[in-house]
Amino acid sequence: MSRRLRRKVSRKGKEKVVAHSYTEFEEEVSTSERNGDVDWTCLPDDTVIQLFSCLNYRDRASLASSCKTWRCLSASSCLWNSLDLRAHKCDLAMASSLASRCRNLQKLRFRGAESADAIIFLQARNLREISGDYCRKITDATLSVIAARHELLECLQLGPDFCERITSDAIKQIAFCCPKLTKLRLSGIRDVQGDAINALGKHCLHLTDVGFLDCLKVDELALGNVASLRFLSVAGTSNLKWGVVSHVWHKLPNLVGLDVSRTDVGPAAVSRLLNLSLSLKVLCALNCPVLEGDVNFIVPKIKGKSLLAHFTDIFEGIASLFVDITSKGKTVFLDWRNSKKTHKCMDEMMSWFEWILSHSLLRSAENNPQGLDDFWLKQGAPLLLILMQSSQEDVQERAATGLATFVVIDDEHASIDRGRAEAVMRDGGIRLLLDLAKSWREGLQSEAAKAIANLSVNVNVAKAVAEEGGIDILASLARSMNRLVAEEAAGGLWNLSVGEEHKGAIAEAGGVKALVDLIFKWSSGGDGVLERAAGALANLAADDKCSMEVALAGGVHALVMLARNCKFEGVQEQAARALANLAAHGDSNGNNAAVGQEVGALEALVQLTRSPHEGVRQEAAGALWNLSFDDRNREAIASAGGVEALVALAQTCSNASPGLQERAAGALWGLSVSEANSVAIGREGGVAPLIALARSDAEDVHETAAGALWNLAFNPGNALRIVEEGGVPALVHLCSSSVSKMARFMAALALAYMFDGRMDEYALVGTSSESTSKIVSLDGSRRMALKHIETFIHMFSDRQAFTAAAASSAPAALAEVTEGARIQEAGHLRCSGAEIGRFISMLKNPSVLKACAAFALLQFTIPGGRHALHHAKLMQNAGAARVLRATAAAATAPIEAKIFARIVLRNLEHHQAESSKGL
Repeated sequence: MSRRLRRKVSRKGKEKVVAHSYTEFEEEVSTSERNGDVDWTCLPDDTVIQLFSCLNYRDRASLASSCKTWRCLSASSCLWNSLDLRAHKCDLAMASSLASRCRNLQKLRFRGAESADAIIFLQARNLREISGDYCRKITDATLSVIAARHELLECLQLGPDFCERITSDAIKQIAFCCPKLTKLRLSGIRDVQGDAINALGKHCLHLTDVGFLDCLKVDELALGNVASLRFLSVAGTSNLKWGVVSHVWHKLPNLVGLDVSRTDVGPAAVSRLLNLSLSLKVLCALNCPVLEGDVNFIVPKIKGKSLLAHFTDIFEGIASLFVDITSKGKTVFLDWRNSKKTHKCMDEMMSWFEWILSHSLLRSAENNPQGLDDFWLKQGAPLLLILMQSSQEDVQERAATGLATFVVIDDEHASIDRGRAEAVMRDGGIRLLLDLAKSWREGLQSEAAKAIANLSVNVNVAKAVAEEGGIDILASLARSMNRLVAEEAAGGLWNLSVGEEHKGAIAEAGGVKALVDLIFKWSSGGDGVLERAAGALANLAADDKCSMEVALAGGVHALVMLARNCKFEGVQEQAARALANLAAHGDSNGNNAAVGQEVGALEALVQLTRSPHEGVRQEAAGALWNLSFDDRNREAIASAGGVEALVALAQTCSNASPGLQERAAGALWGLSVSEANSVAIGREGGVAPLIALARSDAEDVHETAAGALWNLAFNPGNALRIVEEGGVPALVHLCSSSVSKMARFMAALALAYMFDGRMDEYALVGTSSESTSKIVSLDGSRRMALKHIETFIHMFSDRQAFTAAAASSAPAALAEVTEGARIQEAGHLRCSGAEIGRFISMLKNPSVLKACAAFALLQFTIPGGRHALHHAKLMQNAGAARVLRATAAAATAPIEAKIFARIVLRNLEHHQAESSKGL
């Protein structure tokens, strides 16, 4: 089954909040409501406000619309201290509508340039913190206006994606307009010039925390002049002059923490900074190749100072900074959080640790450098789990995203590192992620769901997620009005639905209905959520019971809508796969017919076979193959141009994947059951590509190509085309050499059709000279074919068993021959009356075709076969018993023909007896 993983960073932020889970609150309220204990209109105002505080902004607005009183309470200033607009399109109109409630707004998180342009219209002049991501298109002008309108700003963060259009000019404007600024973190600035940094040092006297991350150039000398700095991060920044850094930055009088992770810092600069700085307590240098590559480097051991690197014990290094915490190692963060003593400096440092570690670990996970397996298992994964328990929401989000990312080996092929995934599970990570997913904060819900989705690619983790109640949580999140949350939840259900044991649980949790609703809800502009929803439905539709649930929930209409209208190849592929799986249960439910009858379904699938994307072509052909098992669908596909499209597909897939080759040949096999379609396939040039596919190295392709050629060979004109296109050697090779018994069987039947005499008269049409050459050619091909048909029959003929069966009429002897000759998959083949009649006629043929026909009829009538009773009735109507008895008694018939004929007679008697019992 197909899955999808997510690696890229989606959201970042800074707001310090505790992630609350309100599941128990909801259960408590719903229980009271059922008991009639609560009159909602009489709740105290503070209770209603508490209820509002546990809701996201969309749900808060919905609840506020219930009555005037609640509408007034929803506007209470205490509910509008912070605002997260990342999941919403915040334009001028939206900002203006929110302005009346944002007078006391203190914290704001936004996404993208359009939202940045609209911020000033919120009229939130008291804003203290602004955090934005997806900032590539934000300009100097926009940032300068934001700074000018928010003079009280204390914290500004833009990233982690690069702020490519922001220059030092905007930084200078920030310095001039925001004198109260204490924290500034910017990512991806091309050149942070000295005059901009000097302006910060001159005008922002309280600036203690600066981060210039992933910048191309930063003025090192100017940074050394910002005396107020306590925390500085230049992680990922290139072109730093480390000689200047080591001689200047150690003089910063208040510098406590320095982060140089992901840079080319060397041992000399690290040693000098740690030894000479009087205030520096910690230097973080994670993923620094030059430093890590120096085998002679010895970590300086200086009391009260720590170096955090991949080759050091990070937990012990942080714990060494505390003088009043007795426990060490991995409990240091928990001990700090649970400590009743407050120490402002240590609290600031630990909060900074959490921020820089979450950022650096995520970047390392994204880049996935070689040689870090031991680090991830021993330190990286435990750190991410601990950071998920931070009181800083953006740290929690990054930690969850880090967990989603560091397990991934190959995104395209849905491969994850088993050791890393199971390490997360063993350390309690599943429970932590599920708790975050239950948070009312949508950013945390989204990142936690993403991590759960990626980890669930591992079978053991998927089982743990299900046992911990994760399926119910993801099904609930899939109903979210937040597209990002719904998308990641659908991805989780997609990966979980790969396991057969989880499909029923997903359906019981309402997951099927939620996934179908997602398609209608985000039918435009939501390619990611649509692909995941369709992928999950495709997996679920493979189960017979769940496929009925999908149909009942409106899934057929939803998936056909995607196949017809969506232009994104990932959605098209999954929609076609889902329709293929829905149509695969033709005998057990009506979904096959339902898909065919849905307006535009067959036309859309035929069109998708022409897609430039191989995965789309493959799944569309697979859907048409399954749909062609229904008689009405078969003709409707041909009317929709399916024959021409599938022949064209077969002609172009000689170098394609075996999956596409199998489905292209399979769809032609299904269509060719109809005599009219068979003729059309031959006329459109379908014979040659099928012969080419018959030469494939893949066993599955052998079967479908042989099946299609068997059906085509029933028509004398197609049979001659097969000979003329060089198909006899290809079929002979399949008949004698294929690993697949079914491919050998159907190749033998195709050869039998071709040389039972019906093609000879057709071959005589034309001039006398042409006829003579064709006859000569056919004679050579006939001898080759009959020789290999005989060899094929002998493969299933145990001499000892046949001799015993010939000498005895005991059922046990015939049963032994039957078991030795049986091809299990042949019981799924369904023949028409004309085909059965042709095999009966072959029983009168004096050649080896007599044994071949008896062998085929044996396969078609073995009790327990899917269509055995159908074939038995056709044979009885055709008077087959008389011909079979004659074959069994014929003195000159091969022993195989005689024994096989006896077994077929016995099978017919069994089916007749069973039918009599039914009456």
